[in-house]
Amino acid sequence: MSLIVALIPLLPILAAAIIGVRYLSRSNRGEKAEKSTAGIAVAASGLSLLIILAIDLYSIANRAPGQVQLGQWFSSGSITVNISFTLDTLGLVMATLVATLSLLTTKFSINYLHREDGFQRFFLILSLFNGAMLLIVTAGNAVLTFVGWELAGVSSYLLIAYAYDRNTATTNASHAFITNRIGDAGFIFGIALLYFHLGTTEWNTDISNMEKLIADLAAFGFVLAALAKSAQLPFSAWISRALEGPTPSSAIFYGAVMVHAGVYLLIRLEPLLAQAPAVMTLLIILGGLSAIYGYITGLVQTNIKSSLMAATTTQTGLMFLECGLGWFELAAWHLVAHALWRAYQFLHAPAMMHLMNCPARPAPGWLTRSRRLYTAALQHFWLDNIIHWLAIRPTQSLSHDLQDFDEQVVNRFIGLPAQANAISTVAHWEAHKQGRTLIESDIGRGRGIMGRTMEWLASLLYWFEEHLILQSGTGSQLDRLKNTSKYLEKIEQLLSQPRYLLLVIALTFIVIL
Repeated sequence: MSLIVALIPLLPILAAAIIGVRYLSRSNRGEKAEKSTAGIAVAASGLSLLIILAIDLYSIANRAPGQVQLGQWFSSGSITVNISFTLDTLGLVMATLVATLSLLTTKFSINYLHREDGFQRFFLILSLFNGAMLLIVTAGNAVLTFVGWELAGVSSYLLIAYAYDRNTATTNASHAFITNRIGDAGFIFGIALLYFHLGTTEWNTDISNMEKLIADLAAFGFVLAALAKSAQLPFSAWISRALEGPTPSSAIFYGAVMVHAGVYLLIRLEPLLAQAPAVMTLLIILGGLSAIYGYITGLVQTNIKSSLMAATTTQTGLMFLECGLGWFELAAWHLVAHALWRAYQFLHAPAMMHLMNCPARPAPGWLTRSRRLYTAALQHFWLDNIIHWLAIRPTQSLSHDLQDFDEQVVNRFIGLPAQANAISTVAHWEAHKQGRTLIESDIGRGRGIMGRTMEWLASLLYWFEEHLILQSGTGSQLDRLKNTSKYLEKIEQLLSQPRYLLLVIALTFIVIL
């Protein structure tokens, strides 16, 4: 049973790895390979769904398996994290929902992205996302849930930047990615408090004896993560930027599945939230305000995807409100119904654009008569600018400051040269001998004791290479060196392309899992 359960999130992740490896080996390039790539993605999603349905039938005939432990993931000192899965009623319902919508969206995407240049890349990322969401809803502890949480975030970033040659796509992807990192910090904070005060992060742990202050702080950390992931106030602005991705990704990411991840987390944390009434009050306030925000901004939208996204924000806000009031079962039913309906609307949106012959509905009179409110609705209440000022700009400034610190302090301390001017390849040496390169000096100028030592050593090796190897070598030796240099340069150019970065990210998470 344990190994079969592990296949639920693992199959789509393996499909993403297979698609990536086949793309690197050039065995699935072009239109002819679309069928095989789509077949791998659909098969993985379909098998995951079949496994879940089999467990559902077993649970109906007997009872839900509950907590299933596969083994120990890692242990460091007193810290131990298990590979476990929670297959209770909530976990099975959510897994069935996610797997069903993932399979439908994957099938829909085959024709929608036919002959697209990024067809292979899209299905790689979509499969990775499917596995991530299945991991979130079936994970048996907070740490494993966080792994899926991060995988879903990376997948979201990559699909928002699907058209990475457009500056708008990459800017919007970075904006969404940075905003969600605030919520991730809250998630990590909650995990740390749970572990150091309970000794475990398993979801089935009894937390009735937690101190009130610790319960409040841990609940606040997880609620912060839920607010950011589900695009609730004050993080609502990023989700409008996420529409830059293809329609199928908008459907499953921000209409049906990932936008509800925060609601699922709150329902899973019902025992913890019950001990934190202050945090539940915060949920009522922010959920209600988010619902009002989504409703008002939706009245001024002029395209179908933006209108659906505003409606999604409203409905998700109501789910947060329900959780704050303690109506967790109602929130779960609301989540399932809304996910199914919104997925249908998003996937039907391209056809609806062709079926409609009338202009968009104008904003109601009561809104247009209030110029300030109308302007605020058009500007999304300036949340985008506020988040940019509070989060995006400080992050960019910090990155520039760290880069300057590396160049001005760290590099000087360890003696790295300010500029590397040495001839580093045979091809570069040949170009230099033919006068096709301009080099200020033969080697970089080191600073400090270590830098001077490295400069002297580089000078010695450079003289040895130029006078004793390259000039004294035979023609065949130079030819072999030239061919090797060209081959290595081609490999370096291939590895610098964005699509290989996707494979490295996917393989990294596979190794972690």
